[in-house]
Amino acid sequence: MSGNSANNNPSTNNDQSIGDILRSAHNLSAEQVQSILDYQQRKKVRFGEAAVALGILKRDEVIWALSQQFSYPYPQGDTTQPLAPELITATAPFSEEAEFFRDIRSQLISNTFTGDIPATLAVTSPDVGDGKSYFAANLAIVFAQLGVRTLLVDADMRTPVQHQLFRIENTAGLSGILSGRAEPNVIRPCPALPSLYILPVGVTPPNPIELLERPLFGMLLKELSAKFDYVIVDTPAISHGSDGLIAASRAGATITIVRTGETRKPALDKMIGRIENSPTKFAGVIVNEH
Repeated sequence: MSGNSANNNPSTNNDQSIGDILRSAHNLSAEQVQSILDYQQRKKVRFGEAAVALGILKRDEVIWALSQQFSYPYPQGDTTQPLAPELITATAPFSEEAEFFRDIRSQLISNTFTGDIPATLAVTSPDVGDGKSYFAANLAIVFAQLGVRTLLVDADMRTPVQHQLFRIENTAGLSGILSGRAEPNVIRPCPALPSLYILPVGVTPPNPIELLERPLFGMLLKELSAKFDYVIVDTPAISHGSDGLIAASRAGATITIVRTGETRKPALDKMIGRIENSPTKFAGVIVNEH
């Protein structure tokens, strides 16, 4: 980008910075840059929009450049281990869906994690398919995007999916820790998202309720909450049994995910009543309309 372009039009300073990032990252030729600038001038659009309209760059490449400008973690689509598309807060961090998770994050910080409430949040749901694991994963990502150490614990030892969403190994994890086996290096950093760490389930055990009922699980969460700024716990659906509520009772707070047209009010009321009678702080209900 020439210095004259930025000086002649101060309103494009942000675009110029993004343009420099894109030019360096994608080796744009002088001819490509000039054609983008010409299109930008004619159509009165941003540099990135012009590059996409001309077919020189892809939209995710422009979003990546924007994330670099504002130090906002964003994995490029060409990574060797791409994240699952369900992780919308990582793959489309400036989308309306991602904004929803940032709003939930703000509410939790302002209204839930106050006073002596540990910053550990259990995510529960009445049934499989309510979107609980999807919610937990995306919420963990937006906390990590604050630049603070965030841990996602997969405590759903019945239908674990976090290792699939983040494309990490699941040979060892929480089940091994709770059963007393030596499990070195079970907490794995997410290469695509700095500040985010994942503790997978590991081997699916035959006795998940007994493992979560052991005092060791509560002790483990306390230890992890001292090492991480935020800990998000994905729990089993309540339809599987009581282990989801047991796991939630060990966390500082609990949030419940329900599904439009699927969740029945009597079951939800019973579930909320049990949560409110446990040591955890009830943070509310999220309605999944998809």
